[in-house]
Amino acid sequence: MKIAFYGSSLLSAYWNGAATYYRGMLSELARRGYEITFYEPDAFDRQKHRDIDPPDWATVVVYPATETAAEAVIGAAAEADVVVKASGVGVFDDLLLDGVMAQARPHAVKIFWDVDAPATLAALRAGDEATLARVLPRLDMVLTYGGGPPVVRAYEGAGARVCRPIYNALDPSTHRPAPSDPRFAGDLNFLANRLPDREARVERFFLDAAARLPDRRFVLGGAGWDDKPMPENVRRLGHVGTGDHNAFNRSGLAVLNVARDSMADVGFSPATRVFEAAGAGACLITDAWEGVELFLTPGEEVLVARDGQDVAEHLEALTPERGRAIGEAARQRILAEHTYARRAVEVDALLKQEAAAKRERSLA
Repeated sequence: MKIAFYGSSLLSAYWNGAATYYRGMLSELARRGYEITFYEPDAFDRQKHRDIDPPDWATVVVYPATETAAEAVIGAAAEADVVVKASGVGVFDDLLLDGVMAQARPHAVKIFWDVDAPATLAALRAGDEATLARVLPRLDMVLTYGGGPPVVRAYEGAGARVCRPIYNALDPSTHRPAPSDPRFAGDLNFLANRLPDREARVERFFLDAAARLPDRRFVLGGAGWDDKPMPENVRRLGHVGTGDHNAFNRSGLAVLNVARDSMADVGFSPATRVFEAAGAGACLITDAWEGVELFLTPGEEVLVARDGQDVAEHLEALTPERGRAIGEAARQRILAEHTYARRAVEVDALLKQEAAAKRERSLA
């Protein structure tokens, strides 16, 4: 089957946290025989910060970030068996959603794939997603990369025929143990772009812990933090390309994950960073969110913190030996249960089931 996928970017992770997710999911679907074309706009300087070349498992169409160019790529949806519009493309989202679903052939499987479901649902409730609200009942399914039962109930209550979480996962060929790198040496490493709906939690979990432990080294990677006041023991790196993520995760005593506000509130939303860190065998400290135990066992495969004091206490009690043991236990758990190969089996079954059902309905 041919998939036309309209998303933010496959080629660049710059201001684009969904890149790892897209790559892991779509490469595994390609291995299962799907022919994939990914449409992404030349926006937000992402093409200047590409971290992969166009892969051999997908055709990537980069179009100018103009309305005319967006309208031009919309027509390609008519050639696909599966049409996917992802959330958060960043430019002309409503135009793309309306257009590609209108262009899709009657037998095509039509999907809205939400990579930030809690935020999208909040906007829906506030009346700020009029196009999605109108198109939603006409789609075959909504897929999300997190959110669990609360997101399923909310989407199906808003008119979605079917909503299924397809969680983040690990691509073990990309994220794996690597030698430590002096560039990233620290006691607690944290990688995240500066976003309004995460900043207060970064202050609470990362900066507060740094202030409590002035003799420890805290390393911050990610864009947007240049003018943010921080304790002197925080070293800012700026954007860290995906090619350095394994070394970044392996070079600290521990690494931190901090969820965005909406994802922390809803729960069941492990970020890509969780699986990247686990794949590298890093000792992960995560902020507390409901459902974490579905992915990693607290105290054995991950350390869970309620605030910066908890983070500081975890660091003070952590030895390199225990950190390595926790990281290796996490890696084995994720390899056994949470890889993109496993997620692709789930998506493949959903697509084939829906395609068969649509064929049957057309013959009835």
